Amino acid sequence: PQTLAGLTLVVTGSLNDFTRDGVSEVIALHGGKAASSVSKKTDYVVVGDAPGSKAAKAEELGVRVLNESEFKTLLAKGPAALG
Repeated sequence: PQTLAGLTLVVTGSLNDFTRDGVSEVIALHGGKAASSVSKKTDYVVVGDAPGSKAAKAEELGVRVLNESEFKTLLAKGPAALG
């Protein structure tokens, strides 16, 4: 399903159920774009363990930050499921 169509996501930190390459593939398979840096054009930043500066940059720019569980909900059901 194209639940991420038109969305740009940045992943930072380590996720439990996805590898770094794997998460980029999953985002692409669902119609989204995996970016390497946070900008005003970023829709969501997915934060895992030990996230680093990208999480702070997201907050600074007002980009919505998701944990791994919220990311899985987004993959399954799309942005409307996040409220």
